[in-house]
Amino acid sequence: MHRKYAVEREKRLRSDGIRQWRALDGIVASADTDPFTAVMPRETVHDHVEFLFIGGGFAGLTICARLKEAGFDDFRILEAGGDFGGVWYWNRFPGAMCDTAAMVYLPLLEETGHMPSAKYVHGPEILAHAQRIGRHYDLYPHALFSTHLESLTWDESASRWIVRTREGDKFTATTVAMGTGPLNRPHLPGIPGIETYQGEAFHTARWDFNVTGGDWDGGVMTRLADKRVGIIGTGATAVQCIPQLGRDSGELFVFQRTPSAVDVRGNHPIDPQWYAALEPGWQAKWLRNFVQLQATGLAEEDLVHDGWTDGAKRIVARMLASDKPPAELTHADFMAAYHDSDDEQMTRIRARVDEIVEDPQTAQQLKAWYRQYCKRPCFHDDYLPTYNRPNVHLVDTDGRGVERIDETGVWVDGVHYELDVIVYASGFEFNSEYTFKSGLEVYGRDGRTLTETWAEGMQTFQGMHIHGFPNLFIIGHAQGSALLSNITSNYTDQGFTIAAILGHLRASGARTVEASAAAQAAWVESVLTVPKGIVGGPDCTPGYYNNEGQHEGRRERLNSGRFPGGSLAFFDYVADWRTNGRFEGLEFDGAAVPPSG
Repeated sequence: MHRKYAVEREKRLRSDGIRQWRALDGIVASADTDPFTAVMPRETVHDHVEFLFIGGGFAGLTICARLKEAGFDDFRILEAGGDFGGVWYWNRFPGAMCDTAAMVYLPLLEETGHMPSAKYVHGPEILAHAQRIGRHYDLYPHALFSTHLESLTWDESASRWIVRTREGDKFTATTVAMGTGPLNRPHLPGIPGIETYQGEAFHTARWDFNVTGGDWDGGVMTRLADKRVGIIGTGATAVQCIPQLGRDSGELFVFQRTPSAVDVRGNHPIDPQWYAALEPGWQAKWLRNFVQLQATGLAEEDLVHDGWTDGAKRIVARMLASDKPPAELTHADFMAAYHDSDDEQMTRIRARVDEIVEDPQTAQQLKAWYRQYCKRPCFHDDYLPTYNRPNVHLVDTDGRGVERIDETGVWVDGVHYELDVIVYASGFEFNSEYTFKSGLEVYGRDGRTLTETWAEGMQTFQGMHIHGFPNLFIIGHAQGSALLSNITSNYTDQGFTIAAILGHLRASGARTVEASAAAQAAWVESVLTVPKGIVGGPDCTPGYYNNEGQHEGRRERLNSGRFPGGSLAFFDYVADWRTNGRFEGLEFDGAAVPPSG
């Protein structure tokens, strides 16, 4: 098995690594093109706000909701889309749904009084919940939609940020938080000839229903009924939209470089009576339970009970079955338990393919030969059966990818596939260099850019604060909890943290806050002490989790690093840090608060 893993990995290694990808512009609709909302003329903005949040997804919604609860009202949300929703505003491909249970994925359920319709909900319901948060907290009057940030410049003399947008706005903000998400810039594979294709083509993050017909709610894509459709990519997005394409296309050709590991989803409706009986504070309890199981594999009960928590429990059960006392178990013991557990799990997932897919050759090509957490794990009940449809054809490239594209279609291994439509399910930029391809730049003290500051890797304190960039907060997961399985957990926690810091600024009369140089340096070095974990090594196929299989030096480790104790320990540490009144590691108006031990 492990020899097979190594062979399959070697096929897919590329010398260009993350440089193999290219931008959408000039090939398909630009990442900045909004097909859902007409941009209406408005007066440019020239004023001052106390707080600015960049991004109107769940990060901005959750954090600004917490600010509202804390009594802050002088803030603005800048959003490139025409409404709230972030990734769920843009990614309207058919079949889109969360792959983490809605009870923990959707933030502020108790506060808004919303019950998810099912354990895993579809995109339209998720977008509607984002808009519900906006209405519930009266955030719409604070938003500038269809607006693209161009630059942020720190004005030392006034202790505030100068904000410029592509639309001509120029205003100032005392504090700024950036929450553009880890997967916000779609990209295309660097396939030779991709720009020459003359048929219809689009990226899944900019789905074109004018081409396909149908709608995001699952309506039949009638315009594909007589079309030969090709989809390039078989990752998490493709797993969700391929069943819809297979149902509606005249013929569907799935071009696969690497198969996904697809386990059972087991979705079901939420029982209203059960939901109504939940005690107040239930969501905070569920969130902690999910993180606790992800981080330790141990809890009195599993409230979420999904593929994520099940995997962690299996690993820890293996560890506890060893002859060593729990106090003597090491990281090496964890890795050994993970390997044994994963061997069993992946063998079962591959056997599931044989149970469902009728054609033996297709079934063999759909089997994932790598460890489950090397790529984003997938859970779906309709993906594999789609390959039993007579109009659906798997074109496996044996790890090499599509050879080239011409005016009329796609070439693989010397064979030409003529196509009417190409759908690119090729994902997003992840952990790449800081410079935004949209042209955005951040200028801190003395005009130093964030691009320069992070040239050798991300430099932060707690993943949020940056020395030399006062009153700026970075919202995300890197160098913090690094909880990718439920990204909204990070935002929920960070909302409390920012509200506490802004409250201290207001109460103390301080004008600025930033990480001290010493605290940031210590934090960065602590991130480098964390072992790589379960997504590297010879058993992992290349992907965005592991720098496309390339060597990960100091810069790459910093860009994807985490708190040494793991996600649960990070959340516990930050909860104490923001409530003890000391804010160790930050400087307010230049008076350093010493970092904690």
